[in-house]
Amino acid sequence: MGTTLLVLAAGMGSRYGGLKQLESLGPEGKTLLDYSIDDAIRAGFDSIVFVIRESFAEDFEQKISRHYRSYIDIQYAFQALDDLPNKRRCPAERCKPWGTAQALWSARKQINQSFAVINADDFYGRTAFEEMQSFCRSIPEDTHNALRAGLANYRLVNTLSKNGSVNRGVCTLDANLELKVIEEYTEIERQASGFIEGTNPQGERKRLADDTAVSMNFWAFSPNIFGAIEAYFEQFLEQYSEDLKAECYLPNAIDSLIQSDRLICQTFITDSQWLGITYPEDSLLVRQRLRSITEKADYFQAKR
Repeated sequence: MGTTLLVLAAGMGSRYGGLKQLESLGPEGKTLLDYSIDDAIRAGFDSIVFVIRESFAEDFEQKISRHYRSYIDIQYAFQALDDLPNKRRCPAERCKPWGTAQALWSARKQINQSFAVINADDFYGRTAFEEMQSFCRSIPEDTHNALRAGLANYRLVNTLSKNGSVNRGVCTLDANLELKVIEEYTEIERQASGFIEGTNPQGERKRLADDTAVSMNFWAFSPNIFGAIEAYFEQFLEQYSEDLKAECYLPNAIDSLIQSDRLICQTFITDSQWLGITYPEDSLLVRQRLRSITEKADYFQAKR
């Protein structure tokens, strides 16, 4: 069996504005997603599934997919507001997608082998893809009692923005790097004192070490995860279906499965430099770093 890369590309950048997934940031009009696709192909992934909104499928095909169909199998899964468990009805007033947990669940019909998950608008680094591909092939099989999963953790200091605060999934790991808790910290930024601080889910400001392990949504799963996500999503809808802005987040779903002993998540910590855009001002630094990365590595030598 091979390994699929699942790319979550249906969301819109709420703070940055516009369709970040299709913005040209690298040399010759390359997007952050172009780099991830190139890294995935070189790492040995044999297929890609893009989760997108059906309304921009044509633009996505022209901008991204058509350039890579000669190198890797590509499919689409559409994240739709009315794609809900047990034929639930979506509130007519709902406009916002249901979140990253539903985005993953949207690909349940396209994936039948081990797969990794990334965001479309993040740069993860070639080394991280190589590590994840190796990791996917070595994840123990699911057992009757628990699913098995993997996560690439980044050092917090490698994921900050110089232009404002960021939100990150802060990970608590045991001595064997097994994920025990993942919590969403908000308003993370370096203070004038030199220390990094963030607000935990309880609303408390906490100091965070530079090498704190954080998730950038680079996961590994078996196809059995879809049933577990569906059950979690259904529970979410029982409580929040009428909240027009509520989102069902993948990290929350995974944390719930861990706390209920239904999932074991092994992690590894990568030293790759993450790149992404939270604020418009971030784009200048990202462009500079992509130019440098492209010059030092053999990106896009056989493509486009």
